[in-house]
Amino acid sequence: MTSIRSNDYFVHFNEHSYEALNKHLAASNYSKVFILVDSNTHELCLPTFLSYVTTTFEIEIIEIEAGEHFKNIETCVGVWNAMSELDGDRKALMINVGGGVVTDLGGFVASTFKRGIDYINVPTTLLSMVDASVGGKTGIDLGTLKNQIGVINTPKMVMIDTNYLATLPQNEMRSGLAEMLKHGLIYDEAYWKKMIDLASITTDDLDSLIHESVMIKNHVVTVDPTEQGLRKTLNYGHTLGHAIESYFLSNDDKTDLLHGEAIAIGMVLATYISHKQEGFPKDKLDEIKNVIKGLYEPVSFTAKDIQEIIELLKYDKKNSHGNINFVLLSDIGKTLIDKKVSNNLILSAFEYYSK
Repeated sequence: MTSIRSNDYFVHFNEHSYEALNKHLAASNYSKVFILVDSNTHELCLPTFLSYVTTTFEIEIIEIEAGEHFKNIETCVGVWNAMSELDGDRKALMINVGGGVVTDLGGFVASTFKRGIDYINVPTTLLSMVDASVGGKTGIDLGTLKNQIGVINTPKMVMIDTNYLATLPQNEMRSGLAEMLKHGLIYDEAYWKKMIDLASITTDDLDSLIHESVMIKNHVVTVDPTEQGLRKTLNYGHTLGHAIESYFLSNDDKTDLLHGEAIAIGMVLATYISHKQEGFPKDKLDEIKNVIKGLYEPVSFTAKDIQEIIELLKYDKKNSHGNINFVLLSDIGKTLIDKKVSNNLILSAFEYYSK
């Protein structure tokens, strides 16, 4: 797979990514290299990663706990302290080996340590390959509110090795598929059609689909790096999806949802709202619902759940001037941003999802 150029860095794939990394290290004058992992990638991915790295730089491994619950400022403080105790300076490099929590948090830690050091992302989950590692968004959660604190700061490179996908459980693979489905819905109906026939997809097909998904996201963030317009379309399904994810994270009597599981629900809701408010075709709405419900276990919502989820919408990052802004569709590949939606229509969308 050919490398993809973003604004000021490259996304490299598979064996070529390690060649690019070693060439970059040989041409650099880093004081030392920090590698951030979580408890899963430390065991399952780091040995493979290190076997490809050839450098004389001193390497220090920093491990954090795995999971969204640890994507917070307390974890950042622990990593900053570890970097300071290990004599990290402004010429150090941070390499983040992990899923979206590791790449988001690690990018934020690197972007703020000593007012900013270089970092490289090595996404190891499908979700982080097609979404979290591309575009320079870094950050952490504020309590259970998703990605409230962070900066946009691009890495030196992104390395996507699809062999790491063999370490993932099926629910994590499905979580990543949600973002790929979203890329089809917001950008390219032909890509959506490729994605919905998952039963016939081979390993080579998956590599090609991942590459195409990264191409789609990279085009969007290259045109609009600071989310003034087009980049907002990447939030399709996320306004309600993030609220659902935060609600389930904050309630002990609920089973946590993975990011993609929550976003999948959010996309069904957003597509129903798009149908009612913007004329999105009914046959395509039903197709999207059937595809998503065929991939993800249905989730039940009580009236109380829905009201509390609606209350969480006020924390969405796309909001401005007190308005809750949705991304909607008039058709597949035709997006509408900064759309206002009534609570009654949101309630109707939950009813449609639950049927």
